[in-house]
Amino acid sequence: MTESLMNIEDFAPFADGLDHPECVTWGADGYVYAGGEAGQIYRVNLDDGAFVEIGNTGGFILGLCLDGDNNVYACDMVKQAVMRVSASGEVSTYTSGSPERAMGVPNYPVFDAQGNLYVSDSGGWKESTGCIYRIEPNGDTNVIIDSLNFANGLALSPDGSALYVVLSLVPGVGKVKLMSDGSVGPLEIVVTLDKVIPDGIAFDVQGNLYIACYTPDRIYRLSPQGDLALVADDWESVIFSSPTNITFGGPDLSTLVVASLARWHLTKGQMPVSGSPLHYPKF
Repeated sequence: MTESLMNIEDFAPFADGLDHPECVTWGADGYVYAGGEAGQIYRVNLDDGAFVEIGNTGGFILGLCLDGDNNVYACDMVKQAVMRVSASGEVSTYTSGSPERAMGVPNYPVFDAQGNLYVSDSGGWKESTGCIYRIEPNGDTNVIIDSLNFANGLALSPDGSALYVVLSLVPGVGKVKLMSDGSVGPLEIVVTLDKVIPDGIAFDVQGNLYIACYTPDRIYRLSPQGDLALVADDWESVIFSSPTNITFGGPDLSTLVVASLARWHLTKGQMPVSGSPLHYPKF
């Protein structure tokens, strides 16, 4: 992997002035959404980078996702909960865990086509205490997999049959099959990475998995056949700077948007393949 698929110059910062965004996602309304380390929820124009703060949880925002009415579901590690921020800015608690297990470090949420919300909880650093929750549309919440080594970003496979999870301290990415009866299969490690800390993931429509690394500052692509390639690397830590969550956006979902926790901007680049669409349930 000495050659990269793209040059770092193929990516450009935009939306400068955000508060160290950890998270980024694409909304069904055609805007990018990001969070800040003081609880900010930002709505960002992909074209010119103009942004507004639509709400604030008062905590520290990690991953986020949206439903079909543009309500934001934000993992807040200070509140130890997934907070729901309405399109008008009203803040409420969507879930703080199951009756048997309260959330500790909720990290990343993703909806499936049925409106179930999957949420990773990282657990302790260098402790296998992470887990994944599933919150059903009726509010029932259960831990579906436990004892994970710092669970981080999540992504559903394009066909919805499997849930992929970043395990930052393996370091690598695992997956579990989602069964029709609501059960899940055993955890399977799909890739391990040497001397990196992976953070966020996203699929394209061809089933390639993109992996953003908190350190060093690079993004990988894992093919469906298991071939790992370097997409781009920023050894200067300027365009990518502790890249964390990633998402595909734009009218044809061909723009990769990257959040850099160590900076104040988002980064975007045009990709040769469109991203796999996210799910936006209506409740």
